[in-house]
Amino acid sequence: MTDMSGPYADLAGPGAVVAAKMAAEDYVKATGSKLKIEIVSADHQNKPDVGSSIARKWIDSEGVDMILDVATSSVMLAVAQVVKDKNSVMVNSTGGSSDMTGKFCNANTVHWTYDTWMLAHGTGSAVVKNGGDSWFFITADYAFGHSLEKDTSEAVKAAGGKVLGAVRAPLGTTDFSSFLLQAQGSKAKIIGLANAGSDATNTIKQAAEFGIVKGGQNLAGLLLFLSDVYSLGLQTAQGLQLTESFYWDMNDGTRAWSKRFGALHGGRMPTMAQAGDYAGMLHYLKAVDAIQEDKDGAKVVAEMKKLPTDDPLFGKGMIRIDGRKIHPAYLFEVKKPSESKGPWDLYKLLQTIPADKAFRPLNEGGCPLVKS
Repeated sequence: MTDMSGPYADLAGPGAVVAAKMAAEDYVKATGSKLKIEIVSADHQNKPDVGSSIARKWIDSEGVDMILDVATSSVMLAVAQVVKDKNSVMVNSTGGSSDMTGKFCNANTVHWTYDTWMLAHGTGSAVVKNGGDSWFFITADYAFGHSLEKDTSEAVKAAGGKVLGAVRAPLGTTDFSSFLLQAQGSKAKIIGLANAGSDATNTIKQAAEFGIVKGGQNLAGLLLFLSDVYSLGLQTAQGLQLTESFYWDMNDGTRAWSKRFGALHGGRMPTMAQAGDYAGMLHYLKAVDAIQEDKDGAKVVAEMKKLPTDDPLFGKGMIRIDGRKIHPAYLFEVKKPSESKGPWDLYKLLQTIPADKAFRPLNEGGCPLVKS
């Protein structure tokens, strides 16, 4: 279940379905498993009520055992409640709010790829350390944006910076001029973009038109995906720092898989969200096979937490009691046009954040499953 036609369609969308199908085929081929796997897909239109309605219909009358991807945090949190009520499973790769493994955590959900805490402490802390110590936020006005602004504000203050203000923009905004003027007027060194997908790329393009960076302020794209950087082009995006947990060109394993993905998806390299769909699906299938059970969602998720994770994209890892999948994160800088060797050669690695530092400590999230 994903955004097939809105601001997150490029970074998840049809590519998420491609990744899930690859995982199913690869799993059966590698293990000789007798599991019968059927993948269906739907567009939740970034609306929590639509997402909840699809989830109920799928589980109640269409035999769906696991819901994958679920872009958009407000939809993710709504679907999490449905799978909890119906004892099904959600493996979320694309929703960002760290509340998913905090106050809203439950025994039926796994949060795979990234979250707002990871982004805030990766990009936010690094930018402050490099002198970007005063911030103003342009924030997507729903659960994800609020969570990202909150987590980044805390990281900025903890690193010795200060937050001068914020403005909220509705999801799907096309004209960011009034928000950018407020950010410009704040005189903050850093304009933090607590948005994603086409909202983020539109903000960056319009900031270039306003001459904001030329005027001495810098942008921090707090959630940028490979597809966003590709769409912006290196001329516009060069120098941006961003935090991701996967990049197609990291090693031989990621390159080989990404080229297979590209062959099935119009030559496009995968985003971290699509990579997370593949890896999360693989691990779910391992757990179902291990216990020969797919109807008791809490039991399947408990097995997913018990089994160590291991796949060619994220390497070895584990899933904590709060549902948080643990793996390293990476701080990247977008290459200059002169540094790039091809259309998808977009990042250079600045820093590896080890798995035990990449995500919020278990005792700080307020997850009811964690015994203090």
